[in-house]
Amino acid sequence: MAKRSVTVAALVAMAAGSYVLLGGPLPARAITAPPAAAPAASPRVGVPLVRLAPAERRDVPLEVQANGTVTPLSSVEIRPHVSRQLTQVHVKEGQFVAANALLFSLDDRAERAALDRTQAQLKRDQAVLADLERQHQRSRELSSQQFISASAADGVQAQAESQRALVQADQAAVRAAQVDLSYTAIRAPSAGRVGEVKVYAGSLVQANAVLASVTQIDPIAVSFTVPEGDVGALLAAFKAGPVAVSAALPDSAIQGRLSFVDSSVDPVAGTIRVKAQFDNRSNRLWPGQYVPATVALATLRNAIVVPLAAIITQTDGALVYAVDEQQSAKPRKVRVLHTFGKLAAVSGVEEGERIIVEGKQNLHPGAKVKPGKDALLADAGSGR
Repeated sequence: MAKRSVTVAALVAMAAGSYVLLGGPLPARAITAPPAAAPAASPRVGVPLVRLAPAERRDVPLEVQANGTVTPLSSVEIRPHVSRQLTQVHVKEGQFVAANALLFSLDDRAERAALDRTQAQLKRDQAVLADLERQHQRSRELSSQQFISASAADGVQAQAESQRALVQADQAAVRAAQVDLSYTAIRAPSAGRVGEVKVYAGSLVQANAVLASVTQIDPIAVSFTVPEGDVGALLAAFKAGPVAVSAALPDSAIQGRLSFVDSSVDPVAGTIRVKAQFDNRSNRLWPGQYVPATVALATLRNAIVVPLAAIITQTDGALVYAVDEQQSAKPRKVRVLHTFGKLAAVSGVEEGERIIVEGKQNLHPGAKVKPGKDALLADAGSGR
């Protein structure tokens, strides 16, 4: 009996231990309260660092920039009017020639013979006409003295008039023969540069076959398109006087003038085609070459200029942030008058105000800022 009581007591003790190990409640003296959590520190918001640029007053040229292509004022394919043997080539490929310069000679023996024949016929008929005119003069004298009848004198006059018409026909035949002969001497229609020569002396050339081409290089044109929104200003400037156009080259720029504005706007592209003419004595512009072109339409006098990167576009308009003496950001509603490169001419800002170019994200009116080193206006074109 005593042994059974000891066994029961041991089992009870083991169960109590298992209960404690499985997470049961501890004795009152073993339970301790966890330390109270420290209150969270409120985060500190730093003052943003910004970069500024001054608003400046200056004259701003109103310009339109476009991508242009150099096009010759004229480019003519040289084609013969007749089929003949080519007797001589007077030019070389790439040669510059003057207007009316002789390029090719064709076999002209048949045309010269025809011209000689018509000229001989003209001389013969002129001699007959001269004799008939003398007869007519004598017949009029004899008729006035009543030695011959008036009808006889009229007959001589009719013969003279008929012969005069025949002489006129001979003169026309001579001119036609001269035209045919001129087709055998092929000349340059204008001054320019000779392209590829596709025939050689001794070749039999066919009528209307391309022998070469002559392209005018000086002066030369640049063709480009302008957005339809600038058409009004473009036409006003074109009507007022010469419009300056600049063509940019890798090392410099060439100045020219606007020479042509198309008669209609392309409704699909929303642009109008224009041309500018340039002196090209140095041959720096070449047909087919790509060049950026800038058209100077007018000038905004005493405009306020700020960096384009400083302008924030919103649904209700555009604004910039200026910094006052208390280093606070002050919004300024602006109207963009013209953009050029990395700058913009605006209204709504006073000259000398310091405008935030970099660091304007998430700013609100009156926010404190920490200005960094001011940027030069010409260099303040890239900011966030």
